[in-house]
Amino acid sequence: MTMHSPPPRPELRLPIAVLDRLMPMHLSIDPRGQIRHAGPTIRKMLGWDGSGTPSIFEHVEIRRPQGVDDVKALMQQAGSRLSLALKSAPDLQLRGVLLPINDGGGAIMDISLGLSFARAVAEFSLTLHDFSPCDQTVELLYLHEANTSTTRLSTRLSERLQSAHAAAQHQARTDVLTGLSNRRAMDDELERLLSDKNQDFTLLHLDLDLFKEVNDTHGHAAGDAVLMNVGAILSRELRRNDFPARIGGDEFLVLLRPTVGEEVAGRIAQRLIQRIEAPIAFEGVECAVSASIGIVMTTQYSQRPTMNELMADVDAALYQAKHAGRGRYVVHSQAGLH
Repeated sequence: MTMHSPPPRPELRLPIAVLDRLMPMHLSIDPRGQIRHAGPTIRKMLGWDGSGTPSIFEHVEIRRPQGVDDVKALMQQAGSRLSLALKSAPDLQLRGVLLPINDGGGAIMDISLGLSFARAVAEFSLTLHDFSPCDQTVELLYLHEANTSTTRLSTRLSERLQSAHAAAQHQARTDVLTGLSNRRAMDDELERLLSDKNQDFTLLHLDLDLFKEVNDTHGHAAGDAVLMNVGAILSRELRRNDFPARIGGDEFLVLLRPTVGEEVAGRIAQRLIQRIEAPIAFEGVECAVSASIGIVMTTQYSQRPTMNELMADVDAALYQAKHAGRGRYVVHSQAGLH
């Protein structure tokens, strides 16, 4: 029986452009280990412009198996899985396989990103066009981009929700007309300060004089203009750490923190009264009001007062100022304290 040998397989010659598309991370090396050509993606990662014929060991470090540091040792690993890294990115763990070309024509090394794909994509700005369409890395890249996009959207949504929550919180604690803090915010701040015995402060209770006359004579719009002017004065005339609030109607509270003595508190109150007494123009008429102010300091107490005690005493001082004549202030005396 005659045995026939199978016909020789035809040699397949691929244009470089086809090889680059199918294996964009390949290196073509000659028998001396010099790089003749590199796929577009690995060339980008190497930072090699394609000129010259550098040795593969100038750009690639074979980490496993160990001891592969010359062409002979490298060729002996043909067909084996190699662990390697690029000199341009030593922290990226890559995988590779070396396949010899017939008749001692050198070899082709194909390289894969493996688990380092996400870092490589970020570090070298790789896109889908840098990979073969059939490369599983493309699927991982799709997932990576989807996860990144989802994370970005989630972060933006979280930031928007936090911003909206902060805005709502601010709005709930702000007087819409004057832009000052409201009664709720002032109560919270008083509770916080009173709970800390190391934080002494001075409290002013300010009530507008002649405000009802402005409302009755010129209307509520004129009254609103007066209140906005008072809010602007308090914002402008006080220190950065002081805390003014409109607590309702034509009443305001002011925290001076840290505390000041009676003389300084009196000068501050007198200055506020002078600023508030300056008439303001509204729709062709002048609106004139004044202010009465009661003052109390936590340093006047032998024991830390409660908020009810503090408010009762500053209200009493305001009452005295009102009945002593408009446009003045009264500091609650030590004798009158609880």
